[in-house]
Amino acid sequence: MQFKLLGQSNLNVSQVAFGCMSLDVSNDNKTLLRSAVDSGINLFDTADLYDRGQNEVIVGKALRAIRKNIYIATKVGNQWRPDGSGWDWNPTKTYIIKAVEDSLRRLQTDYIDLYQLHGGTLDDPFEEALEAFNILKSQGKILNYGISSIRPNVIDHWVNKSEISSLMLQYSLLDRRPEEQCLNWAQEKNIGILARGSLAKGLLTTKLPDSYLNWPDHQVERLQSALQRSSERSPTHTALHYVLQHDAVTTAVVGIRTIDQLKQATTIFNSPQLKDKEYQALQSILGVNQYTDHLV
Repeated sequence: MQFKLLGQSNLNVSQVAFGCMSLDVSNDNKTLLRSAVDSGINLFDTADLYDRGQNEVIVGKALRAIRKNIYIATKVGNQWRPDGSGWDWNPTKTYIIKAVEDSLRRLQTDYIDLYQLHGGTLDDPFEEALEAFNILKSQGKILNYGISSIRPNVIDHWVNKSEISSLMLQYSLLDRRPEEQCLNWAQEKNIGILARGSLAKGLLTTKLPDSYLNWPDHQVERLQSALQRSSERSPTHTALHYVLQHDAVTTAVVGIRTIDQLKQATTIFNSPQLKDKEYQALQSILGVNQYTDHLV
């Protein structure tokens, strides 16, 4: 495994992180999560939204005994309704400060390494949310804070008006929208990038072709064929190398739910990086897609 500092934080994180949203809550998952640690992964990303908090419970229970050896990232802002019918967006100071206590309890820890706002709009009470994060940081309940968003207008606001350590966004060969601006913004401010969706729901591994964002299934199939032609790497490794070779990206947060998926993700550095010609050839297959919403 290889490691990289997350922005200006002191978190030296594995360049493949464990995306816990994919965990099957009907399983114990302890063996899988501990195997991830044994394979070199030290960053585990969850959220209070996932499985109504049960995802945090699973992560906390499995990793409690080795808590000092790993980093936990979780998210806040989506509040479940009392009747369980869905959730509402709530980025207020009062809610964030209350929600962190619930996450700490579920995770069986007294601090969170990275606390992320799970979304965001320009109508949010920005100063309130920022104050909440700074209060929690001063109390030692969180060590760093960031945001998880695909909205360029929200990203721009937080990048320029806060001291976030990280930005989580969707980035892959099928979703190159961050290349337009967001990756450069983060790099200029030394903000770490957590890239999620780098395997595009499995379409960049062995899944049958299907439409994705603005790409119809026959275009996705063209990219899949190119990934499968490499004799040096699996499609998974090629897709992850593409994301990780951008200087702005700190880690690829990969959704993992089986030992086989774990092995595929964590053996990436056993295969060579993309040569410049390979990198450019992959870029030329579909070209760049761009954000069309939430620009201003």
